[in-house]
Order: sequence, then structure tokens, then C-alpha cells
Amino acid sequence: MKKRISVKLAGNILLFGMALLMILHILVLSKAVPSDIVWGGQAKNLTAGLIALETIALLVTLVFAVVIAAKTGYIRAGKFQKAVNIGIWIVFAFLILNTISNLASSARVENLIFAPIALVLTFFALRLAVEK
Repeated sequence: MKKRISVKLAGNILLFGMALLMILHILVLSKAVPSDIVWGGQAKNLTAGLIALETIALLVTLVFAVVIAAKTGYIRAGKFQKAVNIGIWIVFAFLILNTISNLASSARVENLIFAPIALVLTFFALRLAVEK
């Protein structure tokens, strides 16, 4: 896998995926996208609880993007390189869990669209994680 997919390519695709995910969270928060396509289809209305969850998800996605950017070399990690290396494994684990939860969701959008995307992003995160 290391020889077929470069770190830059994996990082760029992951950053693009994180950007799209941030846009999705913003669209859900702004009610431009129905809230029942996220969180397993359980959220029918944009309640205070859902606003909190979406805000946290947006912040976590932003942190993941920073970790990916640092691992890819767009941000200098310096003395935080070890934290970046651990962080990319956390991104990988999160994407595995996200893929599983998307597959288990009652929302068809999560099953048919988000799960395959999350699975592909998982492989790119693994590519970054195994890089020294």
C-alpha cells in the first residue's frame, strides 16, 4: 500500500473528506440539510442536543483535519510529532467506528453513501498512520 499511495495523496484525499464533512455539519446546523440523515437517523429536528452534537462533531473534524495536515506536512508538527502520530491512529480508529455506525444506521443515506466514503477514508488514514 505504501508504494501505491503516497502520503501526500492520502493526506489530500483525507483533507478533502474532512472539508466535506465540515460542510455537511454546517449545512445540518443551518437547516439546509435535513437532520435525519445524520446521527443514525434518530434526529428528526434540530434540537439543542443536536446542535451541541453537531458543534462537537464540527470541532472534532477540525482537529482531525489539523492532525492530517500535520502528518501530511502542510503544518510543521515540531515537538508535537509524537502527538500527531498518535492522533492519526485515533483518526483511523474513529473512521473504523464511523464506518460501522454508518452501516448500522437506519438512515439509508448513511448506509449507501456515507459508509462507503468512510471506508475509503479509513484506508487513507491507515496509509498515513503506517508512515513513519
